[in-house]
Amino acid sequence: MDVPPVSDNPLMDELGLTLPEPIEICDVTLRDGEQSPGVVFSREEKLEIAHLLDELGVDIIEAGFPVVSRDERECVRAVARAGLDARVCCIARAVLGDVDAAVECDVDMVSVFVATSDLHLEYKYKKSLNEVVRCAIDAAQHAKDHGLVVRFAAEDATRTPIPRLLSVFREAQAAGVDYVSIADTVGILNPFTTQHLVRTLREQLSIPLCLHCHDDLGLATANTLVGAACGVRQLHATVNGIGERAGNTPLEELLLGLRLHFGVDRYDLSVLTRLSKLVERCSGMAVAKNKAVVGENAFAHESGIHVAAIINHPRTYEVFDPSVVGASRRLVIGKHTGKRALAHITRQMGYELSDECLCMVLGRIKQCTELKRGITWDTLQRFIEESMREIENRSGK
Repeated sequence: MDVPPVSDNPLMDELGLTLPEPIEICDVTLRDGEQSPGVVFSREEKLEIAHLLDELGVDIIEAGFPVVSRDERECVRAVARAGLDARVCCIARAVLGDVDAAVECDVDMVSVFVATSDLHLEYKYKKSLNEVVRCAIDAAQHAKDHGLVVRFAAEDATRTPIPRLLSVFREAQAAGVDYVSIADTVGILNPFTTQHLVRTLREQLSIPLCLHCHDDLGLATANTLVGAACGVRQLHATVNGIGERAGNTPLEELLLGLRLHFGVDRYDLSVLTRLSKLVERCSGMAVAKNKAVVGENAFAHESGIHVAAIINHPRTYEVFDPSVVGASRRLVIGKHTGKRALAHITRQMGYELSDECLCMVLGRIKQCTELKRGITWDTLQRFIEESMREIENRSGK
């Protein structure tokens, strides 16, 4: 794959950053992604998405929330029994019945979650911290007794005082859970606070950390990458960044960031465009044209200066080759198209146009685009034919 090495990024090369922990990716599309308003995945859709995530090579697939409904339980069980290489996870409240539902689904891992911030304790639970943590520890131990890998997740961890969060995580660690998870439930983290929080927890705990970021402030990818750089083991993401409110860390952005900045190359990134389109279709949530990595315009070029450089060497205006993520480059005809770019495009269409004809076609293109009309290939072909006829008529042939 034509992915630039780390040396293509001189600033990262100068810093010499490496990941202190071997990371693993937990994709939460089928659970948190489905919490997007109006999104419901059928059993068949969950299986199709899970198989493609497995082809990509994600380490863990969070398949759902079994206690929600009988249908949800069947969906989670179907994914768990699909013969995937990835471990299958589900979530559970700090309730023994939720854990029993997870056990019935044959999952490998369960994430027992409990909120730890003052806001949630007072307005959601109306209980003390000790009460809710005790319930969560009991649920976690119940899951361990049934042979499950257990992730202990602190909901709204990033609005919880660090000494309190440390105390809760130490209790979970002593209870024998396998991971503790920082949930940035309302997306309040920034890269600086992420660094401080993760480093503080990592210094005080011996248990692997997980990081689950929401994108309310548009910082989820940056925060997750910083978390990885500071020692988070398990990174959470969703395809296309779907999820409740503003969504989650986009999987495609996270994987490209890990590859380009830290050299993590064990995931098959060529699956990403197919996966993005599948989730877009199943969720009904359109991907923005300018979305990083998988958007329609991610590898589209119109500016004459840019296209001219791209023709000489694609990397002048592309940080990685589109084939890396299973996409293709697109040269767009529009107001900013230059003569050289047009000559290249028309040559690909089978025309060898004179300078006079190219200028005439460009004039028609600019006039059309200034009226905010799109230029399709059929329109371009019509402009070429009209310009050629006009030149021919002028010459009297």
